[in-house]
Amino acid sequence: MNQGPTVVVHHDKQFLADDAAARLVLAIIDAQSSRGQADIVLTGGSMGLAVLVSLRQSPAKDTIDWRHLNLWWSDERFLPSGDPERNVTQARQALLDSVPLDPSRVHPMPSTDGPDGSDVDAAAARYGAELAAAAPRGRDVPEFDLLMLGVGPDAHVASLFPEHPALHERDASTIGVRGAPKPPPVRVSMTFPSLCSARDVWLLVSGPEKAGAVGLALSGAGQMQAPAAGAVGLRSTTWFLDRAAAAHVPPQLIRLASH
Repeated sequence: MNQGPTVVVHHDKQFLADDAAARLVLAIIDAQSSRGQADIVLTGGSMGLAVLVSLRQSPAKDTIDWRHLNLWWSDERFLPSGDPERNVTQARQALLDSVPLDPSRVHPMPSTDGPDGSDVDAAAARYGAELAAAAPRGRDVPEFDLLMLGVGPDAHVASLFPEHPALHERDASTIGVRGAPKPPPVRVSMTFPSLCSARDVWLLVSGPEKAGAVGLALSGAGQMQAPAAGAVGLRSTTWFLDRAAAAHVPPQLIRLASH
């Protein structure tokens, strides 16, 4: 049972990325030991990519059974495949192309040159069906061992922005997002029920421009005002911050990381 968020503060972005990468290795190994496979949901953004780069550079990556790792994404920019702005493109460059993954276990979200063309709703439904096909009986999504999220300066997570209609979706596992306040305006995103179905949720945040959003989300704001406040794991929710991003966090929540 999730007892509320844990907040871990690191000296800087690099320490944060290295610690999260080390913990990611352990999370994958633990899941593979208990279930025979691991299901991890990746995130884009500078912090999510920094973790993948750190993992690529770590000798510990060789302890992972990459052939039994399932990778998913919490959201994606609805652009052509291979576009440099797409989260999957960036993730491949940061790590995925350098490790022996089973291609059938890598599940990027649809692109505009996919079978649904520019129909973002059909593309979202297609990804929802892919999630359901890998889910245990009676569930809409797989058994996510870990879901990682970045947080925007406006406290958005995935492509769920403050006061946006997508925040209200409770029936579908994924949704087409139009009118996103940051480019590109059209995206595909997991919904809150999907995000909150993961056993463990990590929010990875660095930089002073995110401090207000982090403070808001950890000070009791609702998920309509600060979507990051609504992203919680079934077992645990952990915020990994650098000192700059932690500037407005209530002091009683903070646990300083040792280096």
